[in-house]
Amino acid sequence: MVDLKDVPSQSGQQPPVRKALPPFEGLRAFDAIARLGGVRKAAKWLDRDHAVLSRHLRTLEDWVGVTLVERVPTGLVLTEAGKDYHKSISTALDTVAHATLDLLNQGMHHQLLIWSTPGFAQQWLSRRLASLERVNKDVEIELKPSVTPPDFLSHEANVDIRYWASYEELEDLPPNMRSQVIAQSPIIPVASPEYLEDKPEITTPAELLNHQLLHENTTRTWEIWLTSLGVDCGNGLRGPLLWQGNLTSDASRHGSGIALSNPLIASKHLERGDLVWIGKDNPAFPLRLGNYVLIARRDRWDEPSLRKFRVWLTNTIAKDTPEYKPAP
Repeated sequence: MVDLKDVPSQSGQQPPVRKALPPFEGLRAFDAIARLGGVRKAAKWLDRDHAVLSRHLRTLEDWVGVTLVERVPTGLVLTEAGKDYHKSISTALDTVAHATLDLLNQGMHHQLLIWSTPGFAQQWLSRRLASLERVNKDVEIELKPSVTPPDFLSHEANVDIRYWASYEELEDLPPNMRSQVIAQSPIIPVASPEYLEDKPEITTPAELLNHQLLHENTTRTWEIWLTSLGVDCGNGLRGPLLWQGNLTSDASRHGSGIALSNPLIASKHLERGDLVWIGKDNPAFPLRLGNYVLIARRDRWDEPSLRKFRVWLTNTIAKDTPEYKPAP
């Protein structure tokens, strides 16, 4: 064990002077109040009595000698000094929290927390959990369908699986993250035979604009897909917002309109005839590929449970659905 007395001191490594560090409970209370916009919301988040949080806030203001929060008829607002101070201390508190979580999670190999797009989680992953558990014995597996990615710094998940269109402009991953394409599947319009039965035949992508389009949380997915095929969406698209691909696919199976899906997760319904692949084998509908991408922290990439999951995932996709294996 290293004796701390033997560690050479470095410039700038001395502890801060005591009078420069206010009470931590005051900082924590102020940070929560500033982020959540009120004492009661912050108290609920921190599981504290709101009167206690108010007292911590007053203690902090007395300590620094500056008013950080103003009470107004509509609630609380940060003063200009409060805004500047919170901008600095919130970053520092996040750093402390993330470093602490990293420390607490060192050696935590018995849990595998998987986040995924709802469709892939329900239609592909959940059906193969028994196989995954056999590969990752003694590992507690948690699968969470989510339309939003996790906060990896807060250890919400070990791994996340998202579906990105190959023609979509995407931001680069942060340098502390790593990704791997695990499957490729075209993005396709689908509808029930009942819906299409009494509708005009769809021979070009532009003719889809005359139909009921089913959207997730925005119309953007349809707009980008149609634009990639040369269709002018004009002033935007209409149609119900159903928030998740699972819901749009389910609604399309029940005759409510046309949804965008992909055959990897819709294969069962396409084979049974519950859904029809609109434009299949039609040159006017060139394929637009989407990638299922596995994302994880770079420093956790080769942890045993995550490495086994990655190997199992790529092998199982190649075995069960080889047509969607990513190109080398």
